[in-house]
Amino acid sequence: MNVLLFGPPGVGKGTQGQRLAREVGIVHLAMGDLLREAVRQGTEAGKKAKAYMDAGELVPDELVVRMIEDRIHNVQGFLLDGFPRNVAQARALDAMLDRQGLHLDAIVFMDASEETLLERLTGRLICRACGFGFHRHYSPPKIPGVCDQCGGELYQREDDREDVIADRLRVYREQTAPLLSYYRNRPVFGMVDANGGADEVYEKLLRMVKQADG
Repeated sequence: MNVLLFGPPGVGKGTQGQRLAREVGIVHLAMGDLLREAVRQGTEAGKKAKAYMDAGELVPDELVVRMIEDRIHNVQGFLLDGFPRNVAQARALDAMLDRQGLHLDAIVFMDASEETLLERLTGRLICRACGFGFHRHYSPPKIPGVCDQCGGELYQREDDREDVIADRLRVYREQTAPLLSYYRNRPVFGMVDANGGADEVYEKLLRMVKQADG
């Protein structure tokens, strides 16, 4: 089964996508992780991507699609999380899937109110030592400012400040939201209200994907 999960920053794509991929038995492909892995392994696409990243430039769409194509070549089902981000990338993804004789079995848009997104994103805390994540409201550390896993210092990422998040949501609305128009008339498209708790949202998502799978 091949699933595409998209929605605004903070809606829970990463958390829910990992959980869903494990349960359904498919590979979770988060764009950031995929990019870092290709660079680490020194693949042809990874080397080209690193050159753009080192120069402070965005990795071109065709190169990102190449990385996805390399990764899905020998897997039995995947879940895409964080790509495509705009209509141009969606078209490039469709063309690649056509070349591979593949298709998307479920396209799910996760949405939540701006109030909910701000609360989730501004509450995130990351351990400087091990990278483990916490949340001030939903999953706080046992000792404030200290990682439960390794005792490292917790910090808030610069891009999780409220002013930065407001700008991220603006960019999302301008660039990614038009994907709704691109995908919403497809038979495999569905929307999930992600305003509730993690388990409640997951049950909705799982139900929708299982229905798509027949």
